[in-house]
Amino acid sequence: MKYKTCVSIGEKTPAAIKKTLKIALKKSDFVEVRLDFLKIEKIPEALEIIKTDLNRIVCTLRPKSEGGKFQGSEKERIAILKLIAEYNPFLLDIEFNTLKKNSQMVKYLKSTNTELLVSWHDFKKTPSSSELRNRIVQMAEFSSNVKIVCTARSTDDSTRMLELYRKKGKNNLISFAMGDFGKISRILCLYLGSPYTYVSLGKAIAPGQFSVDEIKKIIHLKN
Repeated sequence: MKYKTCVSIGEKTPAAIKKTLKIALKKSDFVEVRLDFLKIEKIPEALEIIKTDLNRIVCTLRPKSEGGKFQGSEKERIAILKLIAEYNPFLLDIEFNTLKKNSQMVKYLKSTNTELLVSWHDFKKTPSSSELRNRIVQMAEFSSNVKIVCTARSTDDSTRMLELYRKKGKNNLISFAMGDFGKISRILCLYLGSPYTYVSLGKAIAPGQFSVDEIKKIIHLKN
């Protein structure tokens, strides 16, 4: 079995995205392009630059309330998410909370046959196992691609995130923990069925993230 990686890139200009994307695609199976790092007016240009590689790209436009950097209003963000959907990326990462509040957008995304990755993050803690399982069930109503990531304050928290793979059902589940206590879960999730794990090209974009080179060394040693 080949374990897959997804390099997260967060660049501030379309030109920088183009340059970094080229490197990332050589090293990794998939690339997450964090479009929220760009100024709003630069996003259409970036989409044109990445469109030939979109079959390997996860597009993300994270709002500040969800740990992202998007500067505009929620109305502007929804409009841009619809625009991204028209480009038909490998996955369009949209927050569970966003989908819950925007039934019109959900309807629109269905009409475009966009492959959604429904995501939910807890940047402070790891909820109980029953809460996490219930959340997955709710998220799966929007897509079978589910990403649930929490902050580990202990090794137990990290274990709890990994235990979710036993209850994933037919979902393509991505579940791991952030932070120092969660670091190992970013590797172990691959062995439990995660379609890929998120990595960086060097500088971590999220707490506890390994670089793609580090992950490859670790997986190579284990296989």
